[in-house]
Amino acid sequence: MATATKKPVAVKAAAVEPKLRIRVRAYENKVLDASVKQIIDTATKYDVQVLGPVPLPTDIRKYTVNRSSFVYKNAREQFEMRVHKRLIDIVNPTQKIIEALTNLNMPSGVNIDVKMS
Repeated sequence: MATATKKPVAVKAAAVEPKLRIRVRAYENKVLDASVKQIIDTATKYDVQVLGPVPLPTDIRKYTVNRSSFVYKNAREQFEMRVHKRLIDIVNPTQKIIEALTNLNMPSGVNIDVKMS
């Protein structure tokens, strides 16, 4: 039997560009969209390539509470909390853009997570 030798496959080394990944979360979508617009306007002011905003799935937490504990035990109320999320990528960020983004004043209730990859 002849054994077949496999040729090694040439793998191209992809040029990995540094990327700043910003994940923005808030309870109200209007406040969230205003914050995202402010971030994108700041990034475009410094001529940086911006990818997004990408809407991520909304987290919905539902809570059911009894209205009465004894007589009307089957009467219940339901509450829910919605957390809206957006994702923004900034390709090849400079020190100036990072400094400008850290100095932004965001409204209360907006949570921002920044990762560098």
